[in-house]
Parts: sequence; structure tokens; C-alpha cells
Amino acid sequence: MTTRILGIDPGLATLGFGVIDTPAQEAESGVKVIDFGVISTPAKTPVGERLCTIYDDLHSLIDQFQPDQVVIEKFFFYRMGNTILVAQARGVVMLVLAQYQLPLTEFTPAQVKQALTGYGKADKAEVQQAVAHELNLDQIPRPDDAADALALALTAWFQR
Repeated sequence: MTTRILGIDPGLATLGFGVIDTPAQEAESGVKVIDFGVISTPAKTPVGERLCTIYDDLHSLIDQFQPDQVVIEKFFFYRMGNTILVAQARGVVMLVLAQYQLPLTEFTPAQVKQALTGYGKADKAEVQQAVAHELNLDQIPRPDDAADALALALTAWFQR
């Protein structure tokens, strides 16, 4: 039996998601990418409407993919103007996950970098290359937010 992991890179303008299936036994090979992408909200739309879009679209994703586990990036401070908006989007994500009673794991960016590259201060390109390598993809997943979400999902699998 496989475990389906949904990785979420929270954001208000762009929320990345990545869904992987992991093998039931360590001896089995092959993590499979099921889907990845973003939930986007237009900048000129009122914040409340943008949060509703995230809420509705995340419900749709969970209904569609039925994850066993969800992992999201642990919040840390960005530029001050962006911090509150990201926190609001993250709050909506946490609400939806609580409604589904899904197990939640959180990782900091440094933990993800360490898990995927062996170096907690790796740059974004190194992490993205590791994601493509681990998932046997011909190219780095785009956009970056989706690649980050897949990196989170892989980190959860590595940390099992």
C-alpha cells in the first residue's frame, strides 16, 4: 500500500502544491509524481476573495487526490509587507487541513534543503535539481512554487 503525500508551499498570490505516491516498503523503488501546480490569485482582487479562492481550490485538491499526509513549509519571516499575507494564506490552509482531519507535518526551508541536498544552506537551483533527480523528471518542475511543494513532500517521505 502506498502513501500519498501532498506538499504545500503557502502563499497568497501563488500557493504551490505537489502530490506524490511513495512505496509501501523501503526496498521498493520509485516515488511517483501524481500532480503538481499552483493555486493563483490575482493581485488586484480583494484579499478576502483571494483567501476564498485558496479555501475552495484546496478543498478541491484534497477531494481529488485524497492525501494520507500533508506537509507544509514552516512559516518564517519574509519581507514585512509579504509576511502578513503569507500568514493569512497559511491560516486558510491549516483550517482546510483541520476540516479534513489530515495529519500535518511542517518543515523549515533549511530542513528541506538538508534532506534533499545534504546541505541546509543549498540554493534554490540545487534543491530543484534534487527534486527532478529524486522524481526521475526530465526537467525541473515549474513554477518554482510547485517545485518547492514537491520538495516538501519528498522531505516528508525521507523523514518517515
